[in-house]
Amino acid sequence: MATHISKGPATSKPQNLADEFGPAAFQAQYFFRDTAAGLITGAMAIPLSIGIAIMSDYPIKVGLATVAFASLIGWLFAWFRPGNYIGSPGIAAGLAPVLALGVASFGWENMAFCIFMTAIMQAIIWKFNWQRYLLVAVPVYLVEGLLAGVGLKIFMKFSEFTYEIPMELVTDNFWNEARMQMVAISAAGFAIFLYLFSKFKDKQPAVPYFAIIIGGVTLAQFVSVPMISVEDVDLHFKLPLPADDVTLLMLGYMILFCAMLAIVDVIEQVMSNAAIEKIDPLKRKTNSNNSLLAIWVANLGSSFFHGMTNLDGLAKSTTNKLAGAMTKFSVLIVGSVVCFFTFNVQYLDYLPKFALAAIMLFTGYKMVAGLIHVTHYGTYALMLAVITAGLVFKVGIFEGLLAAMLIHGVIHYLVYTNHDKTPGKEVVRRYFRNLKADNSNLQ
Repeated sequence: MATHISKGPATSKPQNLADEFGPAAFQAQYFFRDTAAGLITGAMAIPLSIGIAIMSDYPIKVGLATVAFASLIGWLFAWFRPGNYIGSPGIAAGLAPVLALGVASFGWENMAFCIFMTAIMQAIIWKFNWQRYLLVAVPVYLVEGLLAGVGLKIFMKFSEFTYEIPMELVTDNFWNEARMQMVAISAAGFAIFLYLFSKFKDKQPAVPYFAIIIGGVTLAQFVSVPMISVEDVDLHFKLPLPADDVTLLMLGYMILFCAMLAIVDVIEQVMSNAAIEKIDPLKRKTNSNNSLLAIWVANLGSSFFHGMTNLDGLAKSTTNKLAGAMTKFSVLIVGSVVCFFTFNVQYLDYLPKFALAAIMLFTGYKMVAGLIHVTHYGTYALMLAVITAGLVFKVGIFEGLLAAMLIHGVIHYLVYTNHDKTPGKEVVRRYFRNLKADNSNLQ
């Protein structure tokens, strides 16, 4: 342990991070840096949030409202219970197909109740700090596999935007001139996005987002391309209660769905916090349980206006950091930018679908590429993560993850009982010890 030598009078050790680094929510010395970072990150968050809302089968305006509200809650809680210092809250790409599953299974009218119950479950996890047990029960490599499967779903969903053409240009010949031109435009846009990201990812990762949006809007003035259509739905407060026709059987299924949603949301936040801590400009420690507090409060509040789930997304948080953010005040600016477009959705009608497709294809690709992180756990972990990804993509989020966990448990049991002649009870104990060791780097 390093020894601190001081020639002056002895001073007491800081009681918490706020004493050592200053408040997490606002510091006057960083006002201009945080404001600039918030404006850049907020502009980048708009198309990303639109894509995730579409993938979730949620109205775009509701998705944007969720981001704005979560940003406000994240900033407010940073005053007294900071989880991290530069994480930017918002709707998560990894949860998009889960929410879409909920909409398809229970109907849009019941999703507010589902988000409410998810928040209640997360509040219980936060109260008893159960997140550390969740990380033991669900190995990190299974979560990476789940996210890879979701990323593949996102990639396939938005690949359709790369060849979509306006209805007036549709002919009996599918691959007509207009469609081939659209594919060429999409391919060029995606290639430019990838090039700019590789060039600016370590300096200004928002550059490719600005370039594809500005370039797409400009091109749309000269070429007929499909545009995003944003429904100006009413945002109103209502008690998040289930519909009158919900049966006890459906209610039970909804509770299981909410448990899965809550657990995946919590684990994703813990994983994001571990990454956010590494990129913090002042190397400040994160507190995942404090982050979870802000998450469940934001989820609880958003359920009253039919909002979505949230967490501190790594893409926006990285952009926030590289744009110069030092405190959570930048997140308040992000929320303000998103809030402006939430109540002025007419400006979003200028966004071409092929530009949004480039952003979401890249998002899906990055989630699939996350499987690389699993390689240091060994060949078995990588194989299981790939199997999980395939199951999630083919049979669904909930069923895929459960099947992968079952496969993992059976293999683990058979290996120890057949080779080591270990009693079953000891196998279970060793199983959880190994999982705890695998996940210790995220504690």
